[in-house]
Amino acid sequence: MKIQFLGAARTVTGSKHLIITENGTRTLLDCGFFQGKGKDTDVLNRHLGFDPASIDYLILSHAHIDHSGSIPNLVKSGFKGPIVCTKATMDLCKVILKDSAHIQENDTKYLNKRRMKMGQEPLKPIFTEKDVEKCLKLFVGINYNTSYQVYDDLKVMFTDSGHILGSAAVNIELTEGQKVSNLFFSGDIGRYDGSILKDPQPFPQADYVITESTYGDRLHSDIEQTEQQLFDVIFNTCVTKKGKVIIPAFSLGRTQELVYALDKMSTKGMLPPIKVYVDSPLSVNATSIMRNHPECFNEDIVEYMKKDSDPFGFEKLVYIQDVFESKQLNELKEPCIIISASGMADAGRIKHHIKNNITDSNNTILMVGFAEDGSLGGKLRNKNKTVKIFGIEYPVNAEVVIIDSYSAHADYKEMIKYYDCQDKKKIKQVFLVHGEYEVQLNYKEKLLDAGFRNITIPAQNDIIELV
Repeated sequence: MKIQFLGAARTVTGSKHLIITENGTRTLLDCGFFQGKGKDTDVLNRHLGFDPASIDYLILSHAHIDHSGSIPNLVKSGFKGPIVCTKATMDLCKVILKDSAHIQENDTKYLNKRRMKMGQEPLKPIFTEKDVEKCLKLFVGINYNTSYQVYDDLKVMFTDSGHILGSAAVNIELTEGQKVSNLFFSGDIGRYDGSILKDPQPFPQADYVITESTYGDRLHSDIEQTEQQLFDVIFNTCVTKKGKVIIPAFSLGRTQELVYALDKMSTKGMLPPIKVYVDSPLSVNATSIMRNHPECFNEDIVEYMKKDSDPFGFEKLVYIQDVFESKQLNELKEPCIIISASGMADAGRIKHHIKNNITDSNNTILMVGFAEDGSLGGKLRNKNKTVKIFGIEYPVNAEVVIIDSYSAHADYKEMIKYYDCQDKKKIKQVFLVHGEYEVQLNYKEKLLDAGFRNITIPAQNDIIELV
């Protein structure tokens, strides 16, 4: 068996890992979009770097766009096999991939207006909603902790990784001749004691481990500290300065955590009398799907729901889907909170909200999760004095505040805790993916200190034979 690392290798996005067996069967783990790679982003996503028709099976860890976003392009370009994932992931992909197609079509129209003025050839979206409809027919949804025979020699079982709704670690049992190997792919590892979802679940002993490493050099604050920080930002901006809080947030997971935190503030009478806008059709749909999966919730939110049946809705909260209503937010003069996608601020309505509010020093742009350095969100996190949005340079006069603890990714202590269920001596090799290289080097040292051995940090397109 060989593994080729086609994405999320020494970087955080574009998750794609190809398992090649002795008889030539090719199974892809994830098929995600690259994000925040500047001018290279479009090329990386248009050209997958392999022949899609050569892939026999796809196993998907979860619905985030950096893990699922290239699936329509994969199918459009010749893949015809099944796409195996959890049932909640299948539900979410129906709305996430359609939303991605819609954003691409709109952003491409917007960019083509400028390209035409400059005498440049117009671009086509990487895929359309029709391509999404075609790929959705290939999805196969299975339950957690259920062994599923993908083909004669390969079984898969999903365990809950606690990252987002439906997120799963992938447990593969692969038979090659007389040899049986157990390969584990973490997908993205969630937080312990999170505000909404259950803790990451222990999993069976693995021979080989492919693990994320996003926050391999960081520790998060606890949830109470984080919610106090959120309150302080809102009070300072909306009450003291009479400004707006603009929050780029991924539509799935991060947005619901923020809304739940604000819901609790509202219930306690702490939230200032301001409107809160969730401006993202995908966030609206994802929140609706989340309401339909309370079996994934932890005990704390279940207890809270006894006094507030809807933890994702309160009096001052407005969900916006209509484009016209979204544009009207730019005319608002009163203090408010606007939560909009995407989390890296590289696509969608959030780019327009930042563009319209970034030059006012009374406003705050609140970053609540990881963003690639090359993305708009990454440049804001890095405190750039100016940023380019839709080709125009803007001064960053608004205050930029970072609260990393809302991340749905575990920190390094939580990730090491996650592997307490394993006998480290039985793990033959560990591969670090989904992390920046410097972070991975730090995390590798922490794993070595914790008793792990044979740790590899593969580069893009590396092919490694498992022994």
